[in-house]
Amino acid sequence: MSRRVTQPTLQGMTHIPPPAEELRLLDAELRQLDARRAQLLARRAWLVAALQPKWQAPQQTGPRPAASPRPEASAPSVQNVLLVLGGVLLTIAAMVFTLVSWGHLGITGRTLVLGAVTVAALAAPLPLLKRGLRSTAESVAGLGLALTVLDAVALHEAVFLETPGAPYTAVASALLAALWTAYGLLPGATDLRLPRPAALVAAQLPLFFWAIAADAGSYGLTAALLATAGFDTVVALRTTPGSVRVVAAIGAYGVGAWGALAAGLLTWTASGPSAAARAAALVLLASAIALAAAWQGGRTAARANGQALGLAVASGLLVVVALGGTARSLLPELWTVPAHLAFGIALLAVLRLDRLPDTVRRGLAWASGAVQALSLLWALPVVGVVVLGPLGWASRAWTGTPADARSAVTVDVTWPPHAEAAPLVLAAVAAVLALAVRDTAWRPKATAGALGLAWATAITLPAVLELPYVAGLLIQGATAVGTLTAAVFQRQRLTALVLALGTSASLACLALASQPATLTVLCVLVALFTAASWRLAPFTAPTALAYGAALAVAIGSAADWSPPHTALLVLVVPAAAALLAGRLGDSQATVPVEAAGATAGVLAIALAATDLPLLATVLALCGVITAGTAIRTDRRPVGYAAAALFLAATWVRLAGWEVDTPEAYTLPVTIPALLVGALRHRREPQTSSWTAYAPGLAATLVPSLFAAWGDPHWTRPLLLGVAALLVTLAGARHHLQAPLLLGGSVLLLDALHELAPYLVQVTDALPRWVPPALAGLLLLALGATYEHRLRDARKMRHFLGNMR
Repeated sequence: MSRRVTQPTLQGMTHIPPPAEELRLLDAELRQLDARRAQLLARRAWLVAALQPKWQAPQQTGPRPAASPRPEASAPSVQNVLLVLGGVLLTIAAMVFTLVSWGHLGITGRTLVLGAVTVAALAAPLPLLKRGLRSTAESVAGLGLALTVLDAVALHEAVFLETPGAPYTAVASALLAALWTAYGLLPGATDLRLPRPAALVAAQLPLFFWAIAADAGSYGLTAALLATAGFDTVVALRTTPGSVRVVAAIGAYGVGAWGALAAGLLTWTASGPSAAARAAALVLLASAIALAAAWQGGRTAARANGQALGLAVASGLLVVVALGGTARSLLPELWTVPAHLAFGIALLAVLRLDRLPDTVRRGLAWASGAVQALSLLWALPVVGVVVLGPLGWASRAWTGTPADARSAVTVDVTWPPHAEAAPLVLAAVAAVLALAVRDTAWRPKATAGALGLAWATAITLPAVLELPYVAGLLIQGATAVGTLTAAVFQRQRLTALVLALGTSASLACLALASQPATLTVLCVLVALFTAASWRLAPFTAPTALAYGAALAVAIGSAADWSPPHTALLVLVVPAAAALLAGRLGDSQATVPVEAAGATAGVLAIALAATDLPLLATVLALCGVITAGTAIRTDRRPVGYAAAALFLAATWVRLAGWEVDTPEAYTLPVTIPALLVGALRHRREPQTSSWTAYAPGLAATLVPSLFAAWGDPHWTRPLLLGVAALLVTLAGARHHLQAPLLLGGSVLLLDALHELAPYLVQVTDALPRWVPPALAGLLLLALGATYEHRLRDARKMRHFLGNMR
């Protein structure tokens, strides 16, 4: 193959990777180079450290030169400071000349001096730019712009002194804006960054001061602000220089926000349809400016999407404010919020336009959502009054049927003003959530929200419409049935269940106004939640038991039973809970059902607390129910609670009989404890006697010992001594430490109690030197037999150690 053919062929076969792949290869090579450089630097540092003792820097023979001081300010910084200070000083000098020395010159001198200085200051930047002195040129240009402002002020003081300040300011600021713009566009001055932003700043004043001069009123001033904001928006979107665009954006946001707020305030304070329409036109102008900026920003770079989104939201909100304010001037105050909500929902229809940028579309959707959220906040107090208001009947149960549903929920609260449109607002937002939200990710949340708003609509209707009390109960009961059915059959189970529980609680409180209503509602709620337990047992079964306990209390009150007698009826609930828990087994509903039953048992004990005989009966029945629960293998520890309940029942019964003998309270503890200890010791011979017998013995011996020491009679000490002797003998017979030591200790202390009076008498009869002498003799005797006693002590320890 010839060379002429080979070279083009090889060039065509050369592999040139795409830019992304080539960038990745370059990054990999650079990382390898960095790693190799780090290795070499580490090796160099090691070599320098290794050679450091051998290498000495050459010694300086002469005086050491002083180190040059580090500059604290860079040359460009010094230059900029000097230029700025120079420009400011020249400006101040010009102001002093204008204000102080102006009167010493004639009209010709004034004109020549100021004109010459201004022309020189504006012309000087051109040659400076050609020489590359850009910073100096900017400073001199700033001086020239300031001199033009002083020229305008001086001209007003000298020539147009009779002209009012507002129109002169409008004309002067417009001329200055045009002059500075033309100056900044000169062929030699295009590199100056100050004139055009300064011109834009001056352009903010003409329209506003012209409106003041024309006495345009608040509407004219607002229109001037919005027109200025529109001009700033156009400049910000169309201009290229960054400084001009920044100044224009600041002006657009600042002046536009000021104008939009002023227009919104005019809409809110409009006294009639005509004024409201003019204010609405201004608000729509502000909305159009924001929408145009958002539209243009949504088509540009991605970094502008955030600003475009915010502008689109503001545009949508301003449209709602404009149209809603107009409707407010025509409709009663009751319909203010529904009118704004209607226009907010109507924004969603605009989203179907295909030409809208995605950013604008999302912004309008957020604006609609914001209007709907604010409307819901307005309706929230009504829902709160309907749900929480019936709690006031808890302190005035069965005092009389209220006149209507609104009176039933406002027993302790005030009805919000203009709340008649709240159900309409709730229903409208619910319809939007149910029909308009189609996104897969948001659809479940929207469905849950729609269900909650539909529920709020249903429960607020009776109070809003002032329906009869019975009709309100029926509607709220139907709502509870509907939400519970939705919890059983639909996907939004948790939301519907929470709504059903809240509705049932509010309904139960609402029914407290009337005795028949209370009994009927509680019966219905028990049946309803019992029927729903086949699917939602962990939640509905405990609720049914709770309403069952409330029904038992209501039945007892209706039958004029005392609270202690009512407690016996309440015990049906713990018994039913224990039976149901036994049938449920390892179900998730077992623990909630048992908890509900335990709570009902505590309620029964609290109701019976004022009658000791009935309290003892209730405690005993609770012990029977608990003991029945303890039969289950997984609930054996509940047996301790059953024993405690039986013991408490015994004590309460003894207290009711006014028994004050401590053994009557302690023996019911001691006998079962000893039986249980003996059974355990028999099954597990390794069990310590302290674990098996000490608790039971101490439960009776210790309180009886304290009682014997304060008992002046002989019966209790004698019986206690006999019992302690028997316990000691039993411990010695069976080689058990706990009975031996406990019985012996109690026997010794009981004997000392009997000997105490005689010891006191003997002590009083003896001379004072006798007790010390006896103590000394005792110590001598102990010392003489020390070794023997140690041997006996070791034998006793060995003997006790062999006991169990």
